[in-house]
Amino acid sequence: MGLMFRKRKKFGPLVFNFTENGLSSWTIKLGRWSWNSRSRRQRYDLPGPLSWKQDKSRA
Repeated sequence: MGLMFRKRKKFGPLVFNFTENGLSSWTIKLGRWSWNSRSRRQRYDLPGPLSWKQDKSRA
């Protein structure tokens, strides 16, 4: 198994995710709610170890 390069940069509510090939995705995080550009997934952090997520339906 080889090593993988990953890096995250935060600028306020924006989080940029980088791999060895460059920018892979970005995320908006406002409080407990977040949205990811690559998976188009919304997530809401609930109290404790729980979270709710909704994936964009792919037709």
